[in-house]
Amino acid sequence: MGVSATALLAATVFGSPATAAPADKAQVLSSWTQTSASSYNAFIAARNNQGAWSAYGFNWTTDLCSKSPDNPLGFKFELSCARHDFGYRNYKAMGTFDANKSRIDSAFYEDLKRVCAPLSTVKKAACNSLAWTYYQAVKNLG
Repeated sequence: MGVSATALLAATVFGSPATAAPADKAQVLSSWTQTSASSYNAFIAARNNQGAWSAYGFNWTTDLCSKSPDNPLGFKFELSCARHDFGYRNYKAMGTFDANKSRIDSAFYEDLKRVCAPLSTVKKAACNSLAWTYYQAVKNLG
């Protein structure tokens, strides 16, 4: 067996370092699924530069707010829903969803409230009401 055939066999049997997810994948995932604004901002920055994170094998797919409107009454909930999907999909893939669901749902609610925060009093009340409804749906049905 030649050198290249041996290398090919080793890569097939043991896996290639290029295909293995970095050891800190769970830490990175956790850092992007916290309730804070800084966690949300770090997630958005990573989402906008997914190629830089390709070695981690994250699932970035989203159906946004699923069967609910992405922007109910004009309130821009779609990025909050995308981060929520990211948390659900990736924790499920890692087999640690149940241990993290409550925090992912809480982060979703905090994200939605941040959408509402800068609005006028009347609009903020309507937005917060919808945020609570969306949160309860994922908390109880998600």
